[in-house]
Amino acid sequence: MAEIAGAAVDRRSMLAAAGMAGLAVVGTAGRAEARAEPVTSGVSARRFENKVVIITGATSGIGRATALAFAREGAKVGFCGRRTQLGREVEQEIRRAGGEAAYVRADVRREDEVRGFVDRIAGKYGGLDIAFNNAGVNWFVELEQISLEQWNDLMATNVTGVFLAMKYQIPHLLRREGGVIVVTSSVAGTATRPGGSAYAASKRALAGIVQAAALDYGKKNIRTVAIAPGTIRTPIFEVNRPAGMSDEDWEVEIVKWGKANVDALGRIGRPEEVAASVLAAAQPGQSFLTGTEIIVDGGMTAGL
Repeated sequence: MAEIAGAAVDRRSMLAAAGMAGLAVVGTAGRAEARAEPVTSGVSARRFENKVVIITGATSGIGRATALAFAREGAKVGFCGRRTQLGREVEQEIRRAGGEAAYVRADVRREDEVRGFVDRIAGKYGGLDIAFNNAGVNWFVELEQISLEQWNDLMATNVTGVFLAMKYQIPHLLRREGGVIVVTSSVAGTATRPGGSAYAASKRALAGIVQAAALDYGKKNIRTVAIAPGTIRTPIFEVNRPAGMSDEDWEVEIVKWGKANVDALGRIGRPEEVAASVLAAAQPGQSFLTGTEIIVDGGMTAGL
């Protein structure tokens, strides 16, 4: 994303470099978030008291924010990720705040690890009520330059990983006589940019999985919903930071990017804002919400 460092901010080139979807910028709250309102649950009660929530890819970013949010509202949270140190840190953060959490190292590309993770969390907490399948990777490369290995790895993570998680979560939800599955998709499932063939294909595949699962299990009281983030301030995007750029200059460029590309709100989003949408979709009051996608992008795609 070297274009960010330039004086001019071109909408198409910036979106192409950034990949538009689930895009991330690492860092603490700064000028890029000056106009962001605090994220609250909007209710006084703990909506997920004693519910068992399982999350893939929760060692950082959206997954981490969602694990913390569910725990704050009374859920018992089991989550996985490949980075053990970060997983333990999230687990301890939840426990220090008085919540209940269990981290299991698992790679969503490996069936045995996914099955073991799901069964371990369900066994520890006596079942499952809500699943948030969030693990995924994001990169943008022109189609003819993508190796088969790269393609297969992305699909294994973004698509097969969701399939495997749901495959082993659903039997536990059926034993509960219902539940909710939320899947992290992306606005790239709606509109992509140059270099997005692999990533967009993976996210569009998720739409089919979510819709079909909603039809398969709706009458069994299992709801299935996709959340489609736009540009969100998570660690993924930091790899695009130009070498040698100072923290201050990077923050300035992120502000420029948000103003130029997120038409409605004029800023990038925060993981906590996506987490709030996940919890809203999963709450008991959303009993008629299934088989659809919720776009959380600050109005970016509305302006395309």
